[in-house]
Amino acid sequence: MSRKKLLLFVVPISLLIIFFILSVKVFKHYPSTINLNHKSGEFGVTFSKKFCEELGLNWQEVYLATLDDLKVRDLRLPAYWDEIESVEGVYNFTDLDYMVNEASNRNSRIIITLGRRQPRWPECHAPAWNNKKTALESETSILKLTKEIVNRYKDNKNIVYWQVENEAFLSSFGVCPPLDLNFLESEINLVKSLDSRKIMITGSGELSSWKNEGKLGDIFGTTMYRVVYDKLFGFVRYPIPAFFYRLKANWAGIDYTKAVIIELQAEPWVAKGRMNYLSQQEIDKSMSLDQFKANLQYAINVNFKQTYIWGVEWWYWQKLYGNPAYWNIARTIFD
Repeated sequence: MSRKKLLLFVVPISLLIIFFILSVKVFKHYPSTINLNHKSGEFGVTFSKKFCEELGLNWQEVYLATLDDLKVRDLRLPAYWDEIESVEGVYNFTDLDYMVNEASNRNSRIIITLGRRQPRWPECHAPAWNNKKTALESETSILKLTKEIVNRYKDNKNIVYWQVENEAFLSSFGVCPPLDLNFLESEINLVKSLDSRKIMITGSGELSSWKNEGKLGDIFGTTMYRVVYDKLFGFVRYPIPAFFYRLKANWAGIDYTKAVIIELQAEPWVAKGRMNYLSQQEIDKSMSLDQFKANLQYAINVNFKQTYIWGVEWWYWQKLYGNPAYWNIARTIFD
């Protein structure tokens, strides 16, 4: 190959590589206009008692502040297997009853997540006694628990959807057994046999095609992350325009006007250590105040039916220890 031909090949490739690096490492990809104008009922939150405790917070205090100070009226509540059935065959619904009742008293709309795979690391939340069980025995226990939960709350008019498992097809993330599609279908069929409410199935916004999720659920929920961490590349930013998610939904056969952003990134990504030990410099790599507002606006621009934000527990922790800025912004978006 002549030098001229080599240059004609190498220069464009090099420019593409430079542009790619700039795009994922430097360019912020914020919406051109950030005014946070949104439709009524646009935003809800996922609330995790377990994550509150990980941050060293009084979870009831945080929960009531979420309901009464932020005035959140759309909630996704995980039903953690290891908390409800810490002793095999003995169900303790005290905490979940409290959350459902307090939300219902304020006429809030509730999604309850069922199954082993639930929001928050390590994704699968099985009790210790399950470690000695076979796969079939575990599945039997999960179905029994699912039946208990649905029957316990199905008469509550504030439950809007049952979410069956959380990102079930995202096998690359979490400490979980391999996906058993037949069992997932069994869980869905069981819930449908017990109650007529719609089933939500969730998937990764960037790491899933949504084809499988769209076929199984009545309602589809996607995660949505803007800044993530990779062991090889460090923090990277997704250079994805908002309209991409609508195109992807249409391609997957999902009506985007009925789809939900079930997990919008609104807390820092922890590369190592624990979230409450991050320095401000580390926080700003993935969740500065500008990034927080940009993510909210980005979700508004995507224009799905609704958005459930991820991070209310951390906003409260920030407020408690001297930085109320995230919490104060959040006060302006729930109506």
